[in-house]
Amino acid sequence: MADFFEHLNDILFLDIETISGAEKLEDLPLRMQDEWKKKALQLQRTDEREADELYFEKAGIYAEFGKIICIGVGYFTYKIEEDELIYRTKSYAGLTEHETLLEFRGLLEKRDWMLCAHNGKEFDIPYICRRMLINKLPLPEILQLSGKKPWEIRHLDTLELWKFGDYKHYTRLDLLATIFDIPSSKEGIDGSMVNTVFYKEEDLDNIRKYCLRDVEVTARIYLAYQGLPGDLSFEIINLDTAAE
Repeated sequence: MADFFEHLNDILFLDIETISGAEKLEDLPLRMQDEWKKKALQLQRTDEREADELYFEKAGIYAEFGKIICIGVGYFTYKIEEDELIYRTKSYAGLTEHETLLEFRGLLEKRDWMLCAHNGKEFDIPYICRRMLINKLPLPEILQLSGKKPWEIRHLDTLELWKFGDYKHYTRLDLLATIFDIPSSKEGIDGSMVNTVFYKEEDLDNIRKYCLRDVEVTARIYLAYQGLPGDLSFEIINLDTAAE
């Protein structure tokens, strides 16, 4: 097990929180409003709400119409001599999305990380890549996927690992937390409420905390896949708090 704990040192667990690019559809440039209305026509096949209401509820899901408001990360350090496991966690939520992504990009370039997120290969990683390019930021090496062979891409996905090849199967993070007896991250808010919490309540701190809870749940699920208990005890250092 000590070898596994040492392997953990290279894994960066992450989660992103996204919102619509603006609070109201009418706040967008006219070209973007027109593009959303075209998108809304597709959504209205199953949801009859008007385009402006759909924008507030759904735009954050799409990297072309949404933006990243917070990126949460966590990583383990294993001290062999003390047989001690330490988990450090931090959130990135700058004044602008560009600032948030720039700071996160700096972290990615500090070490040869292995990235791990729940449904990260389908959502978090593509979303981050698209938003970096929209913000005119060159992708760091770990997000350069074009031309790479599958085994050269240093990404793990706790959803993909749970599928065991069953590609039609989707399992929510909170369901995995439940079956592995991991405390839920959905205390106070969940992902569907982030847009409202940001634009209506102006409570970015609450979003940061929720994001970091999701990251810790993802990390604990990864440990559970190795047969470790969901409530495994380890020291947690919140670098956001430590920096205050």
